[in-house]
Formats: sequence, structure tokens, C-alpha cells
Amino acid sequence: MVEDVTPDEIAERIEDDDDAPQIVDVRKPAQFRQAHIPGAENVPFPELPRTVDQIDWDDEIVVACAIGKSSQKAARMLESYEGVDDDADVYNLDGGLRAWDGDVASGREDVESATGTESSDEGPSATSGDADAPF
Repeated sequence: MVEDVTPDEIAERIEDDDDAPQIVDVRKPAQFRQAHIPGAENVPFPELPRTVDQIDWDDEIVVACAIGKSSQKAARMLESYEGVDDDADVYNLDGGLRAWDGDVASGREDVESATGTESSDEGPSATSGDADAPF
């Protein structure tokens, strides 16, 4: 079962580079470029099913989105994917990027979208509001 992890827990883990989990941001590429958790990789939710087997998954994965709903669905998908080790821990970022008050990165920097394409929405639970808001 996918568990929620708080932004504070992840921020502490990121500070200790040796203990940082793999962070997957499932928002649209434009939102990701505006602001994302440092070290995160962008895999837009609609593209996850067809790209999941192209990614090297770590033993600990935290999935993030704007508010924590699409990432919950994406985390469940990853947890059930046979390419992710059975003993891997998959978490949802509770409250999403809106709850994140740690450092943020912007632009592409050294992190590229895992798919390299733009997506039209965040996924089935995308909420109304400013579609261009980073979170």
C-alpha cells in the first residue's frame, strides 16, 4: 500500500544526500520547469504507463504532483509495476508541491523530462484552477 510522506520528512532526507529518495514529479513539463523539488525527475502522469519501463527505479521512490492526488494514483501504478522491485518503497508526497516549503529548483538544469515531450494535463485528478501555476 502506498503511504504518504510529509514534505518535511523529504526535505530532511534531501539535505542528507546519501539518504535522498528518487523523486518523480508527475506534473506537466511547463509546471516542472517553473518550480520543482531539487533532484526530481519529470515524468508527466499521462506518459507514465508508456515510459515506466524506460526508467531505472530506486529502492525508495517519492511521487509528487501539485496537490497529492495524481501522485497518489501514479504511486499506486508504480507500486504494482513489475519493473519496480517488490521490496521497493513507493510514497506519495502528502499535500503535493503546494505543501512543500523547502528549496525549489527551476528550469531544466541538469534534470530533463524522462519523456522529452509536453503533456496536456496532469492526469485524471487534475483540478481546476490556474493550469500554469507551478503548484
